[in-house]
Amino acid sequence: MARLRERGTRYGKALAALGAASVLTAGATGAAGAATPAAGQTGGARYVALGDSYTSGPGIPEQTGGDCARSSVNYPALTAKALGQTSFTDVSCSGATTDDMWRAQGENQPQLDALGKRTKLVTVGIGGNDIGFGSIIGTCAQLSVTDPAGAPCKKQYTAPDGTDQLTTRVNEAAPKIARVLKAVHERAPYAKVVLVGYPTIMPDSGASCFPAVPIAAGDAAYLRDTEKRLNAMLQEQAARAHVRFADTYGPTTGHDVCVPAADRWVEGVSPESPAAPFHPNAKGEQAMAGAVIARVRS
Repeated sequence: MARLRERGTRYGKALAALGAASVLTAGATGAAGAATPAAGQTGGARYVALGDSYTSGPGIPEQTGGDCARSSVNYPALTAKALGQTSFTDVSCSGATTDDMWRAQGENQPQLDALGKRTKLVTVGIGGNDIGFGSIIGTCAQLSVTDPAGAPCKKQYTAPDGTDQLTTRVNEAAPKIARVLKAVHERAPYAKVVLVGYPTIMPDSGASCFPAVPIAAGDAAYLRDTEKRLNAMLQEQAARAHVRFADTYGPTTGHDVCVPAADRWVEGVSPESPAAPFHPNAKGEQAMAGAVIARVRS
């Protein structure tokens, strides 16, 4: 018990940092006010990037997006540069859910308002906050301290009837993604649209690296499978909407939170490269850009 208390103390500050990241990835939507969608716009940059914190790149220098925690070297910026897009607008914002496509997020306008009939390329990275990514990671990290060898997170999210609640959340997010893609087509009818998936977070092998990353041994595979389920849903919705899907999971496999810092593209609970906890660092955003660019050019 003394060792467990010691681990709990050791993770205290790290989990506090994770909680702050959860505010970025989930809490910012609480300040969003209602806004009326703008229809029939004729303006809009030629390339518009929509999305959440995995798109905006919180913590990665240089931060240029104000309270949206947007990086100047996130995957939209790198994509725009590689494609020679001089007419480029990035409205991605940490904390965004699908609802924030239509409503203001703090002082930031609804993301869909950036689109117009002149827009020729749209990238969309959304869905993680709709299933509660930040709170899920925070919960799993907290529970791991008292049951590092078990699967306390999986147990937490299993309903009394045996239903996996995170699977339910992913399924419930599917029509929300479909609605976003439909709205993008309506606002930017001449644009090529790319729906962007999420990069590898936990090891693809399903192995845990507790205590370096406070995820219990039995929960590493559970979280991996949940992310794969989310990406599969996004890919399916992209196909149904007749838009392209950029797989960022495959290209980032082997660069997860458990590998040495030099090879890590997604940071753990205590980032060793500038990034938010459990978010891509600059190398991760670069890898995501490569996947997006390939899909745009294909």
